[in-house]
Amino acid sequence: MNKKRIGMLVGLIAAAALLAFFFLPRENSPSPNTRVILEHTHHTYIAPSCFDEADATNFLEDSTLEKAEELQYPPHSTCTEESFKGNNDSRFISLLKELGIKEKDSRDW
Repeated sequence: MNKKRIGMLVGLIAAAALLAFFFLPRENSPSPNTRVILEHTHHTYIAPSCFDEADATNFLEDSTLEKAEELQYPPHSTCTEESFKGNNDSRFISLLKELGIKEKDSRDW
């Protein structure tokens, strides 16, 4: 009888830990491999969703956010800045967004 209680207690603690892990908010940010457009003339980067409204030149390169940060390029506009702004979602909400059940905050990452 004592082993059964201990097993149940361990199971409840494990379930509570899993729930906490899944539902507690965490800081989310775009992956270093997130696609960006490097604007070499202005030494900035542009989010793909902001490209149409950007005053881009012809000196462009398709790259990653990691490369833009490596080159120390700032965001081209506030639109790009907002597109790559982190959020504070739980793993559960992040999963719902990846599955398309809940709308993502940004189309770019």
